[in-house]
Amino acid sequence: MSFKGIFTEIAKVRREVFTEVAKFAYEGSDDYNKLEEIPYTIMPGEVATLRDSIFLERAIVGERVRLAMGMPLRKINEHAPLSAGIDKDTIKNTIYKAPFVNIIKFACNSCPDNMYKSTDLCRGCLARPCVEVCPKNAISIINGKSFIDQDKCIKCGRCKNACPYGAIAKLERPCAASCGMNAISSDELGRATIDYDKCVSCGVCISSCPFGAIADKTQIFQLIEAIKSGEKVIAEVAPAFAGQFGPKVTPEKLKSALLELGFYDVVEVAIGADLCTIEEAEDFMSKVPDKLDFMATSCCPAWSVMAKKLFPEFKDNISMAMTPMVFTARWIKQRHEDAKVVFIGPCVSKKLEATRKSVKSHVDYVLTFEEVMGMFQAKNIDLENIEESEEVNQGTGAGRGFAVSGGVASAVADIIKKTNPDVEVKIDKADGLKECRNMLLLAKAGKRNGYLLEGMACPGGCVAGTGTIQPVNKSTATVNLYKKNAELKIANESKFAEELSTLDSTWFDDWSIEK
Repeated sequence: MSFKGIFTEIAKVRREVFTEVAKFAYEGSDDYNKLEEIPYTIMPGEVATLRDSIFLERAIVGERVRLAMGMPLRKINEHAPLSAGIDKDTIKNTIYKAPFVNIIKFACNSCPDNMYKSTDLCRGCLARPCVEVCPKNAISIINGKSFIDQDKCIKCGRCKNACPYGAIAKLERPCAASCGMNAISSDELGRATIDYDKCVSCGVCISSCPFGAIADKTQIFQLIEAIKSGEKVIAEVAPAFAGQFGPKVTPEKLKSALLELGFYDVVEVAIGADLCTIEEAEDFMSKVPDKLDFMATSCCPAWSVMAKKLFPEFKDNISMAMTPMVFTARWIKQRHEDAKVVFIGPCVSKKLEATRKSVKSHVDYVLTFEEVMGMFQAKNIDLENIEESEEVNQGTGAGRGFAVSGGVASAVADIIKKTNPDVEVKIDKADGLKECRNMLLLAKAGKRNGYLLEGMACPGGCVAGTGTIQPVNKSTATVNLYKKNAELKIANESKFAEELSTLDSTWFDDWSIEK
């Protein structure tokens, strides 16, 4: 289960941290000890409101502040001030390093993982089907209620399925249950731990943890410093932005607000999505089925890395087209060689993608919608009432549709249908990495030959990314309307389509990152 789109206390604290770090950056103080004040600002008073101790609450906020500064967590067993390792040189010159998804250990509630437990709903029925179906005699009746011996239980779930009252619950660690890579397990103290050899930084676990124990690093401070220093910083905004900052915040108002923050210009990533679509359509027509049994889209980095990690035999089946983020960044830097590019979107895995050796020279910063909202709040920008800029009309409907599940594959199919009407493009799509794995298992069994496959790490597509603000269903509807209202509908109608051949599309599929 994900809490995305629900404004919980966790979301409130997370956004307050982003706002306070942005305020600190705008104030321009070189006294990093002032960061110690932020936990007291966010968690004032003497009495805890969320946890057992006000000191614990502030300690957790402190670790979130460090991550928001782009710094690693402190070691629990070693004394260090919140500002340890943070100074002007390290902050300005540090390379944004993985891991981006981090578990704050003392915020973890050590949730039970994969346990069946009888609840108070048990009626002590005479049939006792739970007892009868248990293959290990792990269930007994105590004081008229069923009891499950955890030492004997093999987690088969037969008792849960047999209970007529639904009185047996399966308890899972929410973060582990949401992880499509099985990258989360328990450490020796029962706290969640991440196997980073498996993790693809999709960030779904962040949205799934009901205790707010998982958080990601940000570049808020570094971006604000770049803008303040006079750098020409250009924002490229992912298609999922439509409606993210409120129903009254039009694309033109959002552009005005970003310019107010000091950005030099604002560009729709739908431009890059259109170029990506054109290239993937050409790839599909030239390779499937003569050279490849099937082809898969490339725009979601978490999906792409998952496929290559778990199904290395399909490495060549993942499209080699650049992702929309990279296409757009290269398009920008072709026009502004001296510019810094910041990708603003819904996605944590884009932070990992931007550290790739083949990407980092083009994409300088990655921020989520939530992080940018913190910047707006720090500067007291009234998004709803700001004067609109000129019309934002850079992407086609196809490019804007990348934000929702199925949008990428349908955009590619639409081009092929237009240019090669006799060709039928069979499509399969999956959102959520577990479903993506199942789709590739079907491909491995030869049941997806001739298909175009679309994978999305987040259930619902990019509109469900960890860094989004609005509920998924509301965002989906808004993006679809924005797509419908686009002047141009199909990707190869893009006014920038002819520039595809002029872009440096050299693409090294090494996935190597800075260590």
